[in-house]
Amino acid sequence: MSERGPLRARLELLAREVAKFGVVGAVGLVVNIAVSNLLWRYTDIPTVRAGLLATFVAILFNYVGFRYWTYRDRDKSGRTRELTLFLLFSAAGAVIETGVLYVATYGFGWDTPVQSNVFKIVGIGVATLFRFWSYRTWVFKALPAPTEAVSDKEAVLTVPAPAVRVSAVRGEAGPARR
Repeated sequence: MSERGPLRARLELLAREVAKFGVVGAVGLVVNIAVSNLLWRYTDIPTVRAGLLATFVAILFNYVGFRYWTYRDRDKSGRTRELTLFLLFSAAGAVIETGVLYVATYGFGWDTPVQSNVFKIVGIGVATLFRFWSYRTWVFKALPAPTEAVSDKEAVLTVPAPAVRVSAVRGEAGPARR
């Protein structure tokens, strides 16, 4: 088989994975932005803290989407390990995401509702690249590739050759005694 076939198959699988990741992420983005805006509008929680709380709500939503849809075919054996790593890498993504909002809000004074939303989305975009890489590499590990079954035509029946005894006295050959 040419190299193009397996490469194309791998690229199609990656494209499907990216698309599913994107759908879950897009819904998570809506959850994140909606919760942020609700907190910014109806509470006295500071901008960055409200953004961080919204991020954690979206992270919980995303875990369910990733585990049960995007990566449902991946290894499910170590759920405690998986959840721990997911939360660890999600927290790192939250630091990236919130860091962008923090710099915009407190570093540059850009804290109008529109500016907060823009920098929230920019932070989510940067953090998404990190999350995609870390989730697929460390959290939702791929199962080992199944070994290919050998067809009947390809199978070779190996029968051990009979041992041959050579008599040193007369030079006779015959079956070996065991």
